Amino acid sequence: MKIAARAATIVATLLATLGAHPLPAGASDDAPGTSEHTIAMGDWNRPYLLHLPPERRPREPVPLVVALHGGLNDPEYVRRQSGLDEAADAAGYAVAYPEGLLGTWNAGACCWFARWAGVDDVAFLDKLIDTLVEQGVADPRRVFVTGFSNGGGMAYRYACERSARVAGIAVVSGALAIGCTPAHPTSVLAFHGTWDPSVPYHGGGNMDAGVEFPFFSVQVTMEYWRWLNRLPALSWPVPGGPDGCVGTGPGPLVVALCTEQQGGHEWPGYASGLMLDFFTARPSLPKAA
Repeated sequence: MKIAARAATIVATLLATLGAHPLPAGASDDAPGTSEHTIAMGDWNRPYLLHLPPERRPREPVPLVVALHGGLNDPEYVRRQSGLDEAADAAGYAVAYPEGLLGTWNAGACCWFARWAGVDDVAFLDKLIDTLVEQGVADPRRVFVTGFSNGGGMAYRYACERSARVAGIAVVSGALAIGCTPAHPTSVLAFHGTWDPSVPYHGGGNMDAGVEFPFFSVQVTMEYWRWLNRLPALSWPVPGGPDGCVGTGPGPLVVALCTEQQGGHEWPGYASGLMLDFFTARPSLPKAA
């Protein structure tokens, strides 16, 4: 408890410093490639990278993937780790890579600085998506979220709390770390290694420092999403996926898991291409009333 209180004090001081010396707010750039931007959240300007596909015309809304880095990483790290730029360019998607507080996301029972400081990362992602929609970058009916590790947990949290805003999510080596009662069904694709030492495939351990609650097993998490979506068992091969990728079968709503035998805490090389195919196969969200 003393560690958490001390960390919260440090984080509060850091946020006050960021507020006193704000970064310049970034405007949308319609040029293809990757550019740096910030979004004001109160007195705190939060950074993100934006990657636009080469074939996109100015002010043309395209599908958007929000990609969330792992704990103690940053947007550039997950951008290079995932290879999402190349997969998104081929599929005609934009990718936003936002940055968590000191490399962490408040995914519920995890993780570290963002959790200790009570950062509202759901509100941050709301504003990020709203901004890109308003700027003519993102199609609001084709928004998807992915994330690695702590970022994967944040993707789960966003789908739990904002299911009406996402057409699907893909989680890599992440854990569900919050009570989840989404208002609408959500398609979910997960990738996880059986030898993952950080987020154990079979569950156990503690979710975070000071959180004496074990990780759910990956199978339990996927069964939960399947149950929420009222889908059959995960027994169908995932189109385009390697052995070990099984899902709930054909249809607009799908829950699927790619198990990497003896895989560690990592982003599989095939994952980005497969998740873009998975996203493309999902129907668009209903138009706003």
